[in-house]
Amino acid sequence: MKILLYGINYAPELTGVGKYTSEMATWLAARGHEVRCVTAPPYYPQWQVQAGYSAWRWTASMENGVKVFRCPLWVPRRPSAKARILHLLSFAASSLPVLLAQVFWRPQVVWVVEPTFFCTPSALLVARLSSARSWLHIQDFELDAALSLGILRRGSWRNRLKWLESFVMRRFDRVSTISGRMLDKLLQSDVDAKRVRLFPNWVDTSQVRPVDASGMRRALGLSPDACVALYSGNMGEKQGLEILAEAARQLADRDDIQFVFCGEGAAKPRLVELCEGLRNVRFLPLQPAERLPELLCMADVHLLPQRIDAADLVMPSKLTGIMASGGPVVVTAAPGTELFQVVHQIARCGLVVPPEDGAAFAAAIRELSLNRELARCLGKNGRIYAERRLDVEVVLMDFEVESVCVSSENQR
Repeated sequence: MKILLYGINYAPELTGVGKYTSEMATWLAARGHEVRCVTAPPYYPQWQVQAGYSAWRWTASMENGVKVFRCPLWVPRRPSAKARILHLLSFAASSLPVLLAQVFWRPQVVWVVEPTFFCTPSALLVARLSSARSWLHIQDFELDAALSLGILRRGSWRNRLKWLESFVMRRFDRVSTISGRMLDKLLQSDVDAKRVRLFPNWVDTSQVRPVDASGMRRALGLSPDACVALYSGNMGEKQGLEILAEAARQLADRDDIQFVFCGEGAAKPRLVELCEGLRNVRFLPLQPAERLPELLCMADVHLLPQRIDAADLVMPSKLTGIMASGGPVVVTAAPGTELFQVVHQIARCGLVVPPEDGAAFAAAIRELSLNRELARCLGKNGRIYAERRLDVEVVLMDFEVESVCVSSENQR
């Protein structure tokens, strides 16, 4: 098959949407499909274009069997609400001519990922001109999340934007998203249920697996007997990272509990400021992909905070790696949300506390530091769930089959 992927994020970005899009592209190319991707230079989560890439030039290259077209975009130093919108629009505009040129390649499936929703009209247009099938994949409900988190202000135009979002989504041949609750929300937008698919994020359980992480512990000066509480990944607004500093401060008298915060993002400077003076906290930059298994396995407890107003609008992608590493997790989630159900009831891989409750968050970390047998059982449950439900081969084989099905619809 000829598959055209379209999205603002791609490898070598190590977190978020780019990681999954590039892994999927590489996997499909290895299966013998012709894959092209129209994307931007890597900039996330640092909000700075990486060395070796240009923010202002169009480039094309072969990367792991995938033809990758990179298009210019503007990256703001401070990603405010207005700056984010201009940032996303800059990519949608610069990528349009490159995307239109793919009509002559005649793709069979045009797959676009949200964020950013600004790219969806172009994807639909190219699919129609190519007589290809169109597929929208929603990693985040971008508009709802922006409104809930205060990135965009509510106003009279909210209903118009929601109507436009629903109108565009209904034009796609397939619309998928990553969790059951997000799937329910998708159906509320009047998208034909026959076109909706669950397409969860995945993890390579052969790569991310329980390994000896004593070397990394020694390098960081962590005692073999210490309980290491790790947050790793993007440091953005959706996570509510203030609770990490609050928990570290409440457990500052416990020398046997050490916190490691690893990642980059717009909220990192504020977190560093909140942790000033805490001797039980260490900060690390994002680690290379090859060090991810050791980093995750260094943790005795994984930390996964999420703001209450982002519930069921996003599903933390880092949870897949946490489960695969075989470690327990402490999450903040309200009862009834999908994150609560997955962690507490389905996978049974961690402890769940109310969102934005620092005292409860700290108490859960303390409980797992004292009850190592409970921690071991929860981590084992997570590993089993990852192997059975989230492995890359399981998820992407289903996607490949569905891609063939949707492509064949065009031929009937």
